[in-house]
Amino acid sequence: MMKTKFLAILAASAFTFVACSDDNDPIVTPPVDGLKELKGNITGDVTLGSTSVKLTGATIVKAGAKLTIPAGTTITADAAGTGTYLLVERGAQIIAQGTADKPIVFTSTGGKSASWGGLIINGYAPLSRAEGGSLEAATEIAKDIMFGGDKPNDNSGILKFVKIEYSGAKIDADAEHNGLTLNGVGNGTQISDIFITDGADDGIEFFGGTVNVTNLLVVNSEDDMFDFSQGYSGTLTNAYGVWKEGYVSTSSDPRGIEADGNLDGNGTNHINQSNFVVKDMTIVNKSNAKMNAAVKIRRKAKATITNLLIQGNNADQFTAFFDLTDSKDNGNKESNVTYSIIPTAIFDSAKIKNPDGATLTKNDTQTGASTTPFAWTKYTF
Repeated sequence: MMKTKFLAILAASAFTFVACSDDNDPIVTPPVDGLKELKGNITGDVTLGSTSVKLTGATIVKAGAKLTIPAGTTITADAAGTGTYLLVERGAQIIAQGTADKPIVFTSTGGKSASWGGLIINGYAPLSRAEGGSLEAATEIAKDIMFGGDKPNDNSGILKFVKIEYSGAKIDADAEHNGLTLNGVGNGTQISDIFITDGADDGIEFFGGTVNVTNLLVVNSEDDMFDFSQGYSGTLTNAYGVWKEGYVSTSSDPRGIEADGNLDGNGTNHINQSNFVVKDMTIVNKSNAKMNAAVKIRRKAKATITNLLIQGNNADQFTAFFDLTDSKDNGNKESNVTYSIIPTAIFDSAKIKNPDGATLTKNDTQTGASTTPFAWTKYTF
């Protein structure tokens, strides 16, 4: 095996590893040969030196630190449950730059039956908030770790050619782990070529921020495929979400897109409501499970979506194609969506709930996402 390597060990005081359970225990024990183990706090610049790494508990990249994950690395969560996750604090960075031939993989030893807490990235980009209110908010899974601020160009690092599987779980009625959670992440962060599969909650969720994401594939997410909330104002380009044949969701309200202007609809008078763009998206239901809505835009969210393709076997697979209603306020009437539904015979105008007259334009020439950029995933469309 390759000997483990650490960069930035120019001075012993440059960084330390502190375990969550005991501040005197190292987070990583660097053996002469063998696997690395991640658990606890990373407080300096670290480059993983093995292609196989164990994630055995909550691992937090602290502000000022940088975690670099080389191409071809597999990080395996061998302790199932929400307590095992990787969180990058605001002011820290993750550099996970895989390649098409050597992607970076986050997985679980137990497969889908042993889901883990996922990847969470926090930044200093803006959130929705009360006029004159706090610029920051608490991370759902770690209330003492904050995210958000006033830096739209904040840079939390790079994610490229990354696969995340078997992650996510409900914490309680109002909080959950997702496959990839982006909390107040700024548009200085580079995120592209991401494959999220078999997650136990949302595939990806944006809590505020301005980050742009390109080439995103989400397969068999338990709840929403793409979730936008708390003032997100970036752009998602070329995104494909699918439930495969035979897939069954246990969520009470799974959706293709779920978009909230503010957090949980509790700030309809807040400033910086979600105002985001989606370009080239496909939402597919091949299963017998019913999707609550292909697209749900609510609670002051404004969505501009072009070239959207919704695909199913029959209209009964969707409670609604579009739903802009909610008891805590409807979606912004300035939302603008251009879409196709295939086969065209399943279209049912009764499955469009748009009481405030947002612009929803059915155009049967829309083609949705290009699948070519997802060749590296080996997924069969």
